[in-house]
Amino acid sequence: MADSEQKDSRILLRVAVFSLLVNIGLVLVKFLLSVSTGSLSLKADAVHSFIDIFGSGALILGLIISRRKSSAFPYGLYKVENVVAVIISFLLFATAYEIMYQAVFAQSEIHAFSVWVLVLVAILVLVPFLFGRYEVRMGMKFNSPSLIADGKNFTADVLSSTVVFFGLLGQYLQFPVDRIAAVLVVILIVKAGWDIMVSGMRVLLDASIDHQTLDTIRSTIIRDPAVVDVKKISGRNSGRYVFVEADITLRTSSLEKAHTISERIEKEILKAVPNVDRTVIHYEPWHDSKIRYAVPLDDYKGTISSHFGEAPYFALVDIDSSGRSVERTEVIANPHQQVVKGKGLMVANFLLAFKPDIVATRENIAGRGPGYVFAEAGIETVQTDTGELGIFIQNVLITSVSPSVRTVS
Repeated sequence: MADSEQKDSRILLRVAVFSLLVNIGLVLVKFLLSVSTGSLSLKADAVHSFIDIFGSGALILGLIISRRKSSAFPYGLYKVENVVAVIISFLLFATAYEIMYQAVFAQSEIHAFSVWVLVLVAILVLVPFLFGRYEVRMGMKFNSPSLIADGKNFTADVLSSTVVFFGLLGQYLQFPVDRIAAVLVVILIVKAGWDIMVSGMRVLLDASIDHQTLDTIRSTIIRDPAVVDVKKISGRNSGRYVFVEADITLRTSSLEKAHTISERIEKEILKAVPNVDRTVIHYEPWHDSKIRYAVPLDDYKGTISSHFGEAPYFALVDIDSSGRSVERTEVIANPHQQVVKGKGLMVANFLLAFKPDIVATRENIAGRGPGYVFAEAGIETVQTDTGELGIFIQNVLITSVSPSVRTVS
């Protein structure tokens, strides 16, 4: 495990321990208040927090186990976090049942109490509210589903504690409303539990990751100049990590170059989606009759420029090699023509976005910066003595390598 992953895991475990301590404190305070006031709603809320202690314990256990890898579990035990999230959802359902039962069937025998009890209960509302927001924020930061689920569980605790507060306030003012409010809170708790359970079960059943993340990964892959097409891409969550698999077409038939390109793509995917644990790329060489040439021009008339980086324009010519015909021609402006230093590299990287197959120049750019950029992207470079774009295209159409075109390795 990388140092950064170990650091993240330690942070998540520390937050989970805080969750356990907060729940223990809430149980003790609520139980003492329920005894002193005789409030059934406080007693039910204490039961809620007591159940949460088991949830916090399961959260800690899940975070510890999910970090382990072995030959029996080569993909890790990340899904333990999702199992914990599902367990927490069932704890929420149990809490909802307890509150509903107390609200409908229990008889209230509240003792006389002072206004300070209301102050303490108000604090009990504030503590889980602040800690729950903190826990959800940390869970989203480190993409931990179990931590997010536990934070949402604290949100449910806020709702139930709010019901207790208004119930006691109503009793203090001789206007009891706690039963009605309890039913409303039960509905909210059940909804929160359902959302957590569905999210956890989707991961356990290997449902696809969200469309936004898939689109981010797809756009990252297709931006690589050596990639011609992304034929298929899929991904699944496992705990707070993502596993990605992609079938792509590359502009190279060399296995060594294809391996280098795939490693480069994996690094770019990790930059775009930091919680990707593993990327599997299946690549195949590109076979197409269409070839795109990029040629530097001095003007719109088609005069081929003697300088690559200083050319004011570039012609993009799509040629159907099987039918030996021109499918499309486009002239684009060079945005880096006036740059003083490094314009060759800038222009080369600019052309990569248009995905040419062959770059034809009058000067030899092999062994120079632009040539290295194109070679790394799997783009062929050729040198020509022809000064006119029209004549160059005619030579290309006549033969795959015309007498006036020399391939530069």
